[in-house]
Amino acid sequence: MATKTKRKPASRRPASLDKRKAKSGWLFVAPFVIGFIVIYLPIIINSIIYSFSEFETIAAIDGGGYILHNVGFDNYKNALFVDTEFVKVLTTGIRQLLLEVPAIVIFSLFLAVILNEKMVGRAAFRAILFVPVILQTGLIAEIDAANTLLASMNDTSSGITTGGGGAAEEAVTGVLSTDDLSWLFANLSVGSDMITYVTQLINNIYDIINRSGVQMLIFLAGLQSISPAIYESCEIDGATAWETFWKITVPMISPMILVNAVYTVIDAFTSSSNDVMAYINTVYSKAGGNVLSAAMSWMYFLLVIACIGIVVAVLSAFVFYQRRD
Repeated sequence: MATKTKRKPASRRPASLDKRKAKSGWLFVAPFVIGFIVIYLPIIINSIIYSFSEFETIAAIDGGGYILHNVGFDNYKNALFVDTEFVKVLTTGIRQLLLEVPAIVIFSLFLAVILNEKMVGRAAFRAILFVPVILQTGLIAEIDAANTLLASMNDTSSGITTGGGGAAEEAVTGVLSTDDLSWLFANLSVGSDMITYVTQLINNIYDIINRSGVQMLIFLAGLQSISPAIYESCEIDGATAWETFWKITVPMISPMILVNAVYTVIDAFTSSSNDVMAYINTVYSKAGGNVLSAAMSWMYFLLVIACIGIVVAVLSAFVFYQRRD
């Protein structure tokens, strides 16, 4: 009689490294997801309902409270066509975005390239340039809002005059005026648009430096991830520093350029000094302004998403991703 051999139960194969990493990732983001669903999602749903409603207060004698009446897109129409100040502030915000985002990304990359070089006191310089990011939080941010230096830079009565007297002695906005740069670039073929752009950059240099710390660290991480062997090969082949920067460094850190551009756009739109955010808060504080401010907030949110989409679509075409096989 043939004996039956017992089959050993198939042992479960251990999960692959990728699956274990995926599980760890989900565990890492789980607190945020739970907090978003429990805390933020109800607020978001209520704000959407408010943006399509009219707010009616119930008198205290009748029990108090409020009633929401559905008015469709009336709040959105009022924000765009009745409240002309909102459109004006939005336009100014987009113009400021186009001015500051390229400047912040380029300036932070410039700082990162310098601080990536071997030099005495490199760690101290990195810490000093990151200090403004720390100072822009909490109580320090409130103190900074009353900064006399910043106030003088934004004061319309300050500025450099041409010294010509009369109309030439009229006050200009900011630290520098277009007349000053026109005088400096008189012998150069520089257009008026470029002079205006450079003037605005100089007048916003305080804000640009303050908001470049995080981007600088991201660029530093990208620069330090580039293998020194690549630079050694370029040097052996006779490539100049300029060629190495544009043909090796920039393509290798192009994913960081995309990340920093998106981060800077979000930071610019959500900054406490943003004029659009301040105006929406002003509308909210008015009687019955909560429904109108909700509509403004959602239009502003859609504008932010559209700007991020444009930035990602444009820069993604130039991003180089290194394969790590």
